[in-house]
Amino acid sequence: MSDAHLLITENIDVWTSAIKKRSSRGRGSNKKIELTGIKKLRELILELAVHGKLIPQSFSSSKNDLELAKKNKQIMLDSGLAKKTKGVEQGIGGNLISKFPIEWEQCLVEDIAWPQAGFAFKSNSFNSTGQGLPIIRIRDVGFTFSGTYYDGEYRSEFVVNNGDYLISMDGEFRVRAWSNDIALLNQRVTRLHIATGCNKKFIVMALQLALFSLQGKKSYTTVDHLSTKQIGSSLIPIPSLEEQNNIISKVDELMALCDQLEQQTENSITAHQTLVESLLATLSNSESPAAFKQNWTRIAEHFDTLFTTEHSIDQLKQTVLQLAVMGKLIPQNPNDEPASVLLEKIAAEKEQLIKDKKIKKQKPLPVISDDEKLFELPNGWEWERIAEFTIVGTGSTPSRATPEYYNPADINWVTSGETGGDFIFETKEKISPKAIKETNVSIYPAGTLIVAMYGQGKTRGQITELMIDAGTNQACAAIRLIDKSAGHRKYTKLYFQKAYKELRSHSAGGAQPNLNVGKISLTVLPIPPLDEQHRIVKKVDKLMTLCDQLKARLNEAQTTQLKLANTIVDQTVN
Repeated sequence: MSDAHLLITENIDVWTSAIKKRSSRGRGSNKKIELTGIKKLRELILELAVHGKLIPQSFSSSKNDLELAKKNKQIMLDSGLAKKTKGVEQGIGGNLISKFPIEWEQCLVEDIAWPQAGFAFKSNSFNSTGQGLPIIRIRDVGFTFSGTYYDGEYRSEFVVNNGDYLISMDGEFRVRAWSNDIALLNQRVTRLHIATGCNKKFIVMALQLALFSLQGKKSYTTVDHLSTKQIGSSLIPIPSLEEQNNIISKVDELMALCDQLEQQTENSITAHQTLVESLLATLSNSESPAAFKQNWTRIAEHFDTLFTTEHSIDQLKQTVLQLAVMGKLIPQNPNDEPASVLLEKIAAEKEQLIKDKKIKKQKPLPVISDDEKLFELPNGWEWERIAEFTIVGTGSTPSRATPEYYNPADINWVTSGETGGDFIFETKEKISPKAIKETNVSIYPAGTLIVAMYGQGKTRGQITELMIDAGTNQACAAIRLIDKSAGHRKYTKLYFQKAYKELRSHSAGGAQPNLNVGKISLTVLPIPPLDEQHRIVKKVDKLMTLCDQLKARLNEAQTTQLKLANTIVDQTVN
């Protein structure tokens, strides 16, 4: 077995356990995790290959092969089949090469290849119906085709064929072969033409390694941006053609091993997630206390092996919330005053507030249907709409055209983007007393629950709690509890945390669906006796702290594995 094979097999635990959460902002893959260890291993294989450390050296000079490739490029330039890259300058496209065998040569990519930029096709001719030709966008380079087609005029020079090498010019600089039928080369994607006399895979591999050194460097935009000038100016090492072929043969073999390792790891992660979700579901579906105890015992016996990923811990948190609002997290006390008594007291207090003209009388809410009662409640619990035992309102945005509404900035003012945390202690923006006097902004007291009704990504449906008096914009619903007990407020909040996905599913609208105050007001909650609400909240807080501790230890372990993977790579390369 070769040293390269041993590098993979002797460190499998490191490569497969070095995993991190993927940023949701990136283009391309929609996977939630990145197999960072295997990604590092692939980069290490490239590094060893391009620096002549992957296979035994042949000690044959590459000078003649490189000169031939340059001549072939020149012939194509003279015939008009190739174009010279403008502004090419030695060294600007990547770090100078210092580690490669003495028999090898080095050259600019421009010497033996030429990049061809894509065309800015008109987006009004794009479609997803399959009419026209596939159009290759940045997200398609190295990933599954996104399904965008172009049905308009085009020039033949922008037609891409199966096997052509493409480069993504923004975000992550990837060099990949196009593996589908003919398509069109869109802007911000470049095709790399390579002169005959070279192993194309080796040149592409060497260029990919050179582009790694440019990753993370900003040019004139806020994202990584690559130019054809930088591609043409990248320095790459060149072994003899025979050695290029031998290196690529070994790289293909090792990358196939990485593919197997990656697939096995992904299968293992998927199976683990399915197992955790299935076992946790047995808790919610338990039909009796005895069945619940048996199902929990099964989970507890394997706790250390089940809750070893961020996803599994998040599922455990969600299950805790689900059990809490179903009355299965703690035992009931038959001596507790039933929830109906609490709701009657709240109704009386609310009626008094209406008489005192402190709040307006609301329209009667619809009777709760059987379909809205999602499960059987324990004795002493009641189903109730949120607007029956709270006061639900919203806010507005003072006109930006009136500077006096924002100066002096004395009063806290919440936007939906600030609902991501559990509490709000201070707002990013503040408004003036004039804005309160002349607009529809209402000031809500500390303890008010704020639900985001609009917002992209994860925002819509999030709930937070004011720790200060503040107004809100129209994208937020404000829920004021009539009963001021802390346990009642916390229980109401944890229900909305549990019902996050259900609440989002009630959104309506076009490209960006939204909630509204009416839908928030109609939300149906299972209400336990007040004393039981306090006990539920106390138990949930304890279990959530345990989950947070598990996640912290997991993050520490993952950080250690990532450092270990980096150490192995550094030691191997150096």
